Amino acid sequence: MLIAEWLAERFPHEQEGDLGRRLALLVSQPVLAEVAEAIGLGEALAVSPGEAKAGVRRRATVLADALEAALGALYLDGELLRARPFVRRAWEAVMNRQAEPPKDAKTRLQEWVQKRGLGLPEYKIMSSVGPPHAPEFVVTVAAGGFTGTGAAGSKRAAEQLAAGNLLVVLGE
Repeated sequence: MLIAEWLAERFPHEQEGDLGRRLALLVSQPVLAEVAEAIGLGEALAVSPGEAKAGVRRRATVLADALEAALGALYLDGELLRARPFVRRAWEAVMNRQAEPPKDAKTRLQEWVQKRGLGLPEYKIMSSVGPPHAPEFVVTVAAGGFTGTGAAGSKRAAEQLAAGNLLVVLGE
């Protein structure tokens, strides 16, 4: 909520879709982990010696979850009055990097082919393996005579990875 509020203040004339993409990036696991690492949250985590040895304090999932928990505690203890300045300090570097709204790989690929008058990218599920609670999808995408591949635990994530892979192939 505080990030959304800040974005609305900072980009008052931006379209809702662009603000939504900015918000999605700023609250994504990689950014949460980056912020947690920047404030030294991983070192404050109490973990068993075995987990510490395994590097659990540096795992993005752990850092992101710990930051969300810390923000929840800060909010419950100090409400928005205390949470707002912390969020703005902690996210300032990431917020300042966002000159333009971020675009996901599928959007960037679609814009790339449309700019060149090519047909839309074609996504194809090549395989789906694993149990229902932990599937792995392999997806290919073809555009402009080139292909990219991605594998992930959801079709949507695999499509994003495939588009990202194709953008790399295309030099984008």
